[in-house]
Amino acid sequence: MFSLHPLTPPLNEEERLSWLRLIRSRKVGTQTFYRLLKDHGTASGALDALPGIATKAGIEGYQSFSQRAASAELRAGRIAGARLIAIGEQAYPPALAEIRDPPPLLWMIGNEQVLARPMIALVGARNASSLATRMARRLAAELADAGFAVVSGLARGIDAAAHLGALDGGTIAVMGGGVDMLYPAENADLGRRIEATGLRLGEAPMGLQPRARDFPRRNRIVSGLSHAVVVVEA
Repeated sequence: MFSLHPLTPPLNEEERLSWLRLIRSRKVGTQTFYRLLKDHGTASGALDALPGIATKAGIEGYQSFSQRAASAELRAGRIAGARLIAIGEQAYPPALAEIRDPPPLLWMIGNEQVLARPMIALVGARNASSLATRMARRLAAELADAGFAVVSGLARGIDAAAHLGALDGGTIAVMGGGVDMLYPAENADLGRRIEATGLRLGEAPMGLQPRARDFPRRNRIVSGLSHAVVVVEA
């Protein structure tokens, strides 16, 4: 595990709110989050220190993510039926915690019990051939029957085929945007169906439409969750 990971998750809702404010603050990525937490002991202490740190870095008038905005995101999550999980909590996937820059917080919506199963990622081309999509769907179904949770990214092509093949057994869709934002539109029904037996999860803010730059970060979660990554067609 990366040495700057926090030793304990937030112990109350106030500290959870501070974690959310810190990771959503401008110029704070995952590794900076862990470093600030180590240096200042708590997320609230790191938030207090951020303006001074920014000033020393030549950034004037810095303001951290507001409590009001963080509270609004928490409300949006509750309305969507999502749950916010912190690294170190029992529900946080242990394999994901071992990567170099694991998300401090994950939004999840659906059946969290699927996270207890061994996971295999099944990914590939968006403009996949018909042969590849058939192979992906069949392989996903066989993996699900063998007790694996199939992980993919809910994109068109191979991702969609993988989710469909493993739908009855429980599949995990890692979202590039908010877990409440079903993208692409053609997979919206599939995304809703996944909730019944599987899970949608991601680190992005609620309500965020995915952008091209978000998908490489999404992909580290796909691979981080999984014992193996199978590329069907690329």
